Amino acid sequence: MRLINQRPGRVGAILLGAIPFALALAAYVVGSAVRRAENPQDKLLPSLEAMGTAFARMAFEADRRSGDYLLWVDTAASLERLAHGMLIAAGLAIVVGALIGILPVGRALLSPFVSAFSLIPPITVLPILFIVLGLGEAAKVGLIVVGTAPLMIRAVAQSVLDLPREEIIRAQTLGASTMQLTARVVLPQMWPHLVRAIRMGLVPAWIFLVSAEAIAATEGLGYRIFLVRRYLAMDVIIPYVLWITLIAYVLDRALALASRRLFPWAHLSGDAL
Repeated sequence: MRLINQRPGRVGAILLGAIPFALALAAYVVGSAVRRAENPQDKLLPSLEAMGTAFARMAFEADRRSGDYLLWVDTAASLERLAHGMLIAAGLAIVVGALIGILPVGRALLSPFVSAFSLIPPITVLPILFIVLGLGEAAKVGLIVVGTAPLMIRAVAQSVLDLPREEIIRAQTLGASTMQLTARVVLPQMWPHLVRAIRMGLVPAWIFLVSAEAIAATEGLGYRIFLVRRYLAMDVIIPYVLWITLIAYVLDRALALASRRLFPWAHLSGDAL
């Protein structure tokens, strides 16, 4: 059998997927051991034990000054900002994306602006947001919206444009108005693409969230990473980065599972994404 036709079973796929993680972990352990053998006080590659201790301290020991459990306070603050930003971006994607995809007039009016706006590096807008919106939560949420909404709008609009033209013509032949066509033909098929757009948007959203928290925040995962970097506290930074990665992965998988459960017809091809 050709290699291209060989498909691993469920257990085999899990084992194959674990290999890169095991190799990366082994490489880190070896690198950490070599550096600490040369310098026991080395902070660049702390041991797994040191990182576990630091993570447990952040998660389960109250801070002496504030009395808060810092990991959970930071996580809650970051997730709240992320949720607000993604909800606003998703709302814009539904409205603007549908207008661009359904109406030729809307496409002519909005598509050039969205295309041009999507080319602006969002991080360059951050100083403007801080000046206009202040240093509070609005600027951080605004950066997430600016960084993710254009991407999501274009993805949703393209999904509408990719709908079979025969369905649109058939609905119009049966007398459907624009509102009826939108409600009964376009929107039902748009939702799984919106979920996919949100999953795509979460990647830059995390980048902009951490960037905003690093500049102006008093709590949050990004804030904590940039706060302890001045002390070279890699035993805190690395676990925080891994924690962010874990949260992002769980959110992505949860959205993928929800899409499969709610819109099984959109996953008939058996795609793994």
